[in-house]
Order: sequence, then structure tokens, then C-alpha cells
Amino acid sequence: MLSSGSSGNAAFLATDTTRLLIDAGLSLRDLARRLALIGERPEAIDAILITHEHCDHISGLVRMARRLGVRVYLTRLTAPLIDWENAWKDSPPRIDLFQAGASFTIGDIEIDSFTIPHDAADPVGYCLRAHGVKIGVVTDLGYIPESIKYHLRGVHALLLESNHDLDMLKVGPYPWAVKQRVMSRNGHLSNAVVGDYLLDDLDPSTGTVILGHLSEHNNHPEIVRIVAAQALARRGLTTQLIIAEQKNPTEVLQF
Repeated sequence: MLSSGSSGNAAFLATDTTRLLIDAGLSLRDLARRLALIGERPEAIDAILITHEHCDHISGLVRMARRLGVRVYLTRLTAPLIDWENAWKDSPPRIDLFQAGASFTIGDIEIDSFTIPHDAADPVGYCLRAHGVKIGVVTDLGYIPESIKYHLRGVHALLLESNHDLDMLKVGPYPWAVKQRVMSRNGHLSNAVVGDYLLDDLDPSTGTVILGHLSEHNNHPEIVRIVAAQALARRGLTTQLIIAEQKNPTEVLQF
């Protein structure tokens, strides 16, 4: 995870032959700096997958796609909401459109998309599979329906949002209308909901859980860690737990 939070989101996934960026909420310069920390370059990216059109997931997308000449994969309903024209005067961007729920392949990585409940036009999560490893990416959702639980069965690693502590949100600085949006079924997951999922529904085969998209004002990494660790301990699981940060990439995970 290169960056995770309300100021920008981006994750990097690679096999020996294929390199993907999931969301592009960083500037190209910041992306290059963070990739350099793990020995990678933006120019080597084969494709960018987009989950939805909110700014913290696409703020660097247009410039990246233009400068790198890389293919962008996003849903048919998400694509029209991005301002492509001001960036391409002579040639169109390299866009691959798909219907939410579709499966497709990029290089040696098989990708399943699925709808998630969030207040965007057509938000999706992804499960990515290569060489016997399955990774789930699910951020920005108001609750976890059974359909998502089904898709996340058998994942070896899971990126899941743990956005806010409910008590901190209620007394925090946001206007009440924003608080209602965050708490809604199309908003963001609370630590408590994530704890319940880890306790009741996390597949025991999941060796690593990365919790991200933490609110800067309505959460704290240690609260997230405590709630999640307690849930995993009650299950008797030794799952590796990582809290993603806004300003620094996580450790590199190898499978």
C-alpha cells in the first residue's frame, strides 16, 4: 500500500511480469518517490485499476495516464465522470471499460470486480489472482453485504478500510450532514463493523489483513489496531495485521 487515507489512495501489486497500480490518488512525483522506496518505477506500470471517481482515488490519474501511456481500467459508468479531454488534445486516453461484476485478465493477473455500497456512481472492489495467490481490495464502503463476503472467501491478503471510530466521529469537527453520510450504508466502515467482520466472517486462510483509509480526524491507528487485534485473538487467528498510513507506504508483502 503506497498511500491510504482521505488525501490520496494508491496500492501497487506485481508479479514477475505484470505491474498494476490500484487507484491513482497521488501526484506522479509522489508516486515515483514511493515506488523508488521499493525499487520500482512508474514507467514499468502496465495498467491502472480505478475503484471509483472520488478525488482521493483519481487525483493523479489523468496526468499519470498521459505521461506514462498506461492503460486505465474502470467501469463504464465511472469513466464519463473523469475530465479526460483537457489532458488529451490530439489522441484519446487508453481506456478499457468494463461492467461492474466483470472478470478480466491483465498479463498474468486474473481480476474479478464486484459492486460495493458507497456514494459514488459505480464503485467496485477487486479480487486479484495469480500463481495460486488471491488478494482482495475493498475500500470505501458503508457496510459489508453477503455478496462481498462471498468474493473475499479464500483471500490470502485483504486490504479493507477501517475508516472511523464511531464515538470520535460523533463528537468530531465534521458538520452533521457529513457525519450522517459517513455513517450511512453508502459511507464508510467503522472500526466496530470491521471488528465484527474479522470476528465472524474473515476467512481463516487469510494470512494478512491491511486496514486502511483511516480518517485523520475521526480515528487513530492504535484504536484500529486494538479493535482488530482483539477480534482476531478471539478467533484464535495469527493473521498478520498492518495499519496503512497516508504519508508512508506499508512494508512490501511477498507471497
